[in-house]
Amino acid sequence: MRRLPLVGLLTLSACLQLACARSDAPGTVFDCCEGDLLILLDSSGSISLYEFSRLLRFLSNLLRPFLLGHGQVRVGLLQVGTEPQLEFNFDTYNSQDALQDAILRTQQLRGDTNTEAALLLAQRILNCPRGGDAPPRVLLWLTDGVEPGNVHEPMAAIRQNCASVLAVSTGHANYQVFHDAVTPPIEKHLHFIDIDDIEIITEDLREAIIDLIRAERLQVRDVSTHSAVLQWRPVLIGGFGYYELRYGSGVEERRMALPADKSWTELTGLQPDTHYTAWLTPHTPAGHKHTLSTSFRTLPEVLSPVSVSVSESGVDRVRVSWAPLQPDSVRRYLVEFGSIPSGGVRTLTLTGQVNSALLTQLEPHTEYLITVTAVHSSGQQRALSVRACTQEVLPGLVDLQLTPVGSDSVKVDWRGHTEAAGLRGYWVRWETRQHFPSSSSSSSSRYLPAQSLSTVLTHLTPSTRVCVSPVYQTAQGEGLCCTAHSQTAAAPWG
Repeated sequence: MRRLPLVGLLTLSACLQLACARSDAPGTVFDCCEGDLLILLDSSGSISLYEFSRLLRFLSNLLRPFLLGHGQVRVGLLQVGTEPQLEFNFDTYNSQDALQDAILRTQQLRGDTNTEAALLLAQRILNCPRGGDAPPRVLLWLTDGVEPGNVHEPMAAIRQNCASVLAVSTGHANYQVFHDAVTPPIEKHLHFIDIDDIEIITEDLREAIIDLIRAERLQVRDVSTHSAVLQWRPVLIGGFGYYELRYGSGVEERRMALPADKSWTELTGLQPDTHYTAWLTPHTPAGHKHTLSTSFRTLPEVLSPVSVSVSESGVDRVRVSWAPLQPDSVRRYLVEFGSIPSGGVRTLTLTGQVNSALLTQLEPHTEYLITVTAVHSSGQQRALSVRACTQEVLPGLVDLQLTPVGSDSVKVDWRGHTEAAGLRGYWVRWETRQHFPSSSSSSSSRYLPAQSLSTVLTHLTPSTRVCVSPVYQTAQGEGLCCTAHSQTAAAPWG
């Protein structure tokens, strides 16, 4: 047996237990982890070309199952030589195809084994003060065991301030140096192995990495009045076991069992505006794992209507609409409306399936107070009011006459509704067309007060068209038009 029997070995009987079931079959993907993994790879001249290629293949197989990218696993590679060289940083590759290609085409540096300089650079790369929700970081050191020099202080700084340290040695080396470098437990994080047998430790080392960067967080999202969604990273690797979920508000507690491949569930039938706590316990054939927990508060119950709006305003009608529509909880809607300040109140009764009503037979140019009341199945009532105005009545022009008073002048007479409320005046517009030497036209206009019912226009051509329209407080009414050379009946003009 070429493997050195020092540390990092699992017995055959332990590996036969269901609790040690692996999930690194071809095509398996681990969506269980979130963290940064920096590979410290000995690329010096003490490593033969054959050994270096075996190390690259080992790294390729070790990392293949992980999902990569932000919120998953990020990988960086730092080579040890005379001068350290960062092959790629954490944000360089977000796909396995790109990462695998980068690892397998890595060129060996040769030169001296300047581990100390490489660790000082690793310190800067792994500069991640703990706190908040920062993901964990891991330094994986691969070397042939040549005397590494002064590594104690930089390794201690990395281990204390930022990252967990794992080590694999493929040659004879000072055991105490590695023992002091790695993060406990030593038996899981330190491996001595012959280069030809290095694949034997792939699964053990991968599980050690997973234990360090496993995202064991129970998260809550999509919280509403009566429901919430719980989401977690898979904890039961390999599809063995089940999840036990408990949740409650202190008054009562509910339980459910979920399959091992489940990573979310929706909680329904919750009470509004209530504090809940949920506990998720992963169970394996060998026993249960660490229980995850989270707390949240459901949203307060929203009683319709929350908003009321008015549209389609006319002279004698308006449409009122409201939201949200809650047909499951609203029995009926009452729409009450009356003119301000002291008009009579009328009421419409509507089912809980509608959220608008057209109010008709209203007085023109009048302000109304409209109140929408929802009668809920629980007996609760909620009312919301809005003000709305009907449009002003805008009578059109009654008559328009043009009388010539000269070769290029015309007297314009009209009759309007002088008694109409809101009448402010009249717009008189005329357009003169020129046929020679070129076809063109020019427009003019004149504003006259409400008491004016005639005017004289001069310097007109025989083809001049004259239009008069009444102007009210809020808008312009319908007008009439005539041409200056003809006494034909006036044509309506809007």
